[in-house]
Amino acid sequence: PLFLFGFDLNLNQLKEKRYKINLFSSVHSFVPGYYEEIEISESSVNNGPEHIGPHCFELLRVLGKGGYGKVFQVRKVQGTNSGKIFAMKVLKKAKIACNAKDTAHTKAERNILEAIKHPFIVDLIYAFQTGGKLYLILECLSGGELFMQLEREGIFLEDTACFYLSEITLALGHLHFNGIIYRDLKPENIMLNSQGHIKLTDFGLCKESIHDGAVTHTFCGTIEYMAPEILMRSGHNRAVDWWSLGTLMYDMLTGSPPFTAENRKKTIDKILKSKLMFPPYLTSDARDLLRKFLKRNPNQRIGGGPGDAGDVQKHPFFRHINWDDLLARRVDPPFRPSLQSEDDVSQFDTRFTRQTPVDSPDDGSLSESANQAFLGFTYVAPSVLESIKEGFSFQPKLRSPRRLNSSPRTPVSPLKFSPFEPFKPSTTVELMELSATPLGPVLEVTAPLPIKTPSGTKKKKDRGRAR
Repeated sequence: PLFLFGFDLNLNQLKEKRYKINLFSSVHSFVPGYYEEIEISESSVNNGPEHIGPHCFELLRVLGKGGYGKVFQVRKVQGTNSGKIFAMKVLKKAKIACNAKDTAHTKAERNILEAIKHPFIVDLIYAFQTGGKLYLILECLSGGELFMQLEREGIFLEDTACFYLSEITLALGHLHFNGIIYRDLKPENIMLNSQGHIKLTDFGLCKESIHDGAVTHTFCGTIEYMAPEILMRSGHNRAVDWWSLGTLMYDMLTGSPPFTAENRKKTIDKILKSKLMFPPYLTSDARDLLRKFLKRNPNQRIGGGPGDAGDVQKHPFFRHINWDDLLARRVDPPFRPSLQSEDDVSQFDTRFTRQTPVDSPDDGSLSESANQAFLGFTYVAPSVLESIKEGFSFQPKLRSPRRLNSSPRTPVSPLKFSPFEPFKPSTTVELMELSATPLGPVLEVTAPLPIKTPSGTKKKKDRGRAR
């Protein structure tokens, strides 16, 4: 919705319709009962500088590509934010609309990105569509994937892992507070901004409206990071994200997820049956937290109870974290990307950045009935609308998005979804305030036991995502 002089206007309802609204004249605003009548339509509302489309952006680099489209680094060339760098995710409608679950995933990602605002979750700035494509304009996360940093280091020291795990814990806690489970936590979906703070990206596998007691049964995620209850299809809730965080923690500290094998079937068998093993250099606090994250019974898993993220924050592994400072990004990251300019793409895979950036021609529109699924996709961030009203330029943070995952997918159970259901505008969600849990005085972080980084680089595995 657009708020104009205190009136809430839904732009989706303006298409092919015209409305008359009584607006108080600024000249006569203090004269009781005086008003003037003006006509409102989609064209009159959108005739300002924020009539957004592909023409507003200059393609700079390819950052990633997948089965449904590409991610570009772009520069806005007109209107508000002119000259600013963003990431543009382009999805082909035809490839999405032919599969109900993919349409549902796209709807979920768009709605969640609109509704959820948090320091450690990627910001959606604009969303728009053409006859054949969907466009998401996101803040540019120029630090690249956390995976790339983990690949360079081999494994992380516990202090380094603790910092990233803490920021992710706050992001997951905020999602859960708003009834959303993430379901695809892995290093490839965690980006770093120019300062080195994390941002969760790729919300296509999220599930909304999962509050206390609610469960869902969709088989989805990345096999090595999937919780046992998803693999067993016994019904799952937000506890699956804490299993994935435990798997990520193990990956950070040892160089690979805890349960892996040469194929998916054997990997699943290990997740369901194998004993959890630890290398000798892990501290007792790290071992204890990993055991509690990787409980196969979700009711016994840390974070799986009513306390959710609060229970995780209280664990001794995080005893040196000041959660208020962390949320305010007053804690220095252990790694700051070395960037030479605002459009530096050195933290991204050169397989993509060396390609010529071309947004392929829009090869036609969908039928009117098929296109109903994408009604309401258009979005402009409130901060942008505010900058238009106040007359100053919005200053986005310097960032850039993760590449599209093009891994093979495993079949999933069908979703209950109507391809003709339009997008529903999300309810505005206020930023959750997380106060520090009283854990005693904040102490200076001490170095854990020395860890020898394995020789060579960490080979990126083909982690197929089940959708």
